[in-house]
Amino acid sequence: DLSMRGVGVGFDTRGAGSFVIPGPDRTGPAERVVVPDDRQGGVDSVRRLLSSHFHHEAEVDFDYSQIRAAGLPLKTFGGVSSGPGPLIKLHQSLRRLLDAQRGAALSVTCITDIMNMIGACVVAGNIRRSAEIAFGAANCKEFLDLKDYSLNPQRMEYGWASNNSIFADVGMDYGEACTRIQANGEPGFAWLSNMQEYSRMGEPADGRDHRVRGGNPCLEQSLESMELCCLVETFPHKHAAREDFDRTLQIALLFAKAVTLLPLHWPEANQVMLRNRRIGCSVSGIAQFITARGLHELRGWLEGGYRVLRAHDGRLSEWLCVRPSIKLTSVKPSGTISLLAGATPGVHYPEARFYIRRLRMSASSPLLERLRGAGYLVEPCAVNPSETAVVEFPIDAGPGIRTTRDVSMWEQLSLAAFLQRYWADNQVSATVTFDPAREGPHLEHALQYFQYQLKGVSFLPRLPASAYPQMPYEAITEEEYAEAMSRLHHRVSLSSSHSAVETDAQAQQSFCDTDTCSLP
Repeated sequence: DLSMRGVGVGFDTRGAGSFVIPGPDRTGPAERVVVPDDRQGGVDSVRRLLSSHFHHEAEVDFDYSQIRAAGLPLKTFGGVSSGPGPLIKLHQSLRRLLDAQRGAALSVTCITDIMNMIGACVVAGNIRRSAEIAFGAANCKEFLDLKDYSLNPQRMEYGWASNNSIFADVGMDYGEACTRIQANGEPGFAWLSNMQEYSRMGEPADGRDHRVRGGNPCLEQSLESMELCCLVETFPHKHAAREDFDRTLQIALLFAKAVTLLPLHWPEANQVMLRNRRIGCSVSGIAQFITARGLHELRGWLEGGYRVLRAHDGRLSEWLCVRPSIKLTSVKPSGTISLLAGATPGVHYPEARFYIRRLRMSASSPLLERLRGAGYLVEPCAVNPSETAVVEFPIDAGPGIRTTRDVSMWEQLSLAAFLQRYWADNQVSATVTFDPAREGPHLEHALQYFQYQLKGVSFLPRLPASAYPQMPYEAITEEEYAEAMSRLHHRVSLSSSHSAVETDAQAQQSFCDTDTCSLP
């Protein structure tokens, strides 16, 4: 249900071994279930299928005839229907998985497979996005090997649907995890004790988040069970003076605080949201700010900005008659929004000064036609050409900018710790790139130092430029950048108001929860 509404989902694997999967009761006739043509119908069908396997209930025979055909408009949500295909595939995949597990205890792999299959279905379901993070025990070899496709080749089809992180213990042996990281960049690390005990890591422990049980998929917000993140992004390098930035922060906080006033349709989530009103006011373009003004000035802006946010939250909360927000600041990875502002993403340095940024979209998205008209290169996804398209955006990160190949693993970790100390009372989402041969052997030592300064981190081995087709980032020359820019036609509108797909006026929403916005 959360994924179908565009919400990222985190889950843990602590339920492994809690019961034996009995499988469905096939002694009688199967129960015929007609799947309605709406989001809830798909959600309920998955719930019913899982219940039949987990509680030994009657086998389920689904009727998909009510689901509209692929390509027809979705009047409420926007976009076009993907048809029943992705849901049928999900049901078939879950049946194969659970039939094979009949009579066995629920396993770490089974839990993760179920969630990843659901995530893959949601992504295939057209305009919706899905993001997941799976949390596992640091000493669980089964969890550590989930993305080793030489051991689990069947997971290659859907294992990509989640970021996998371990709940790391301060002082633990990081050797096993680091061996896997050098191969495929996972698992990531989430220090739950730091998340629960600290706000900004430069301040004394306050235990403010003792109820936290995990985080969102990119791990920029610590979250309780059923809690949703509320993020807003700012770009300090776009401001001429700190006073201007402080004003931007006040406006950003007002927006985010207003969002926390909106009710959710999940009572459990509402209870947590009303108590915490958690906000993640993020900063992006950090590399550009440091290039232009230096680290010391950044520290002043961050510390001063944090004080401004705390004071303004007190005033806003009193005015709105609500509780002050439990946390206020984060650093999100900003894969897409930073592109709109011409900013480097979050705390990260760019791949090169000039590079191609590739984004994946539904092959039936109405936006693709306008992107082609604007001159952007659009091509079928190499992995899933029938359902996904890849769009290339040429980027210039600006003169004098250092790149990921100029910044060592140790400096990247230090910058993440700097932001966790002086800005983020939630978390810093940081993916540290490293040279497998030169820096890989030092991963374990680096974690020993930074386990006291971070709440979470992930690593990515630096790959050759053509390691696989359609990489998210690809360095190009200045000449190639100029040629790509010369093909763009800036008079073509990319606004959603020009979409060919209309929405039902009686069901329009005044907010955006995926890459499609419905405005009254």
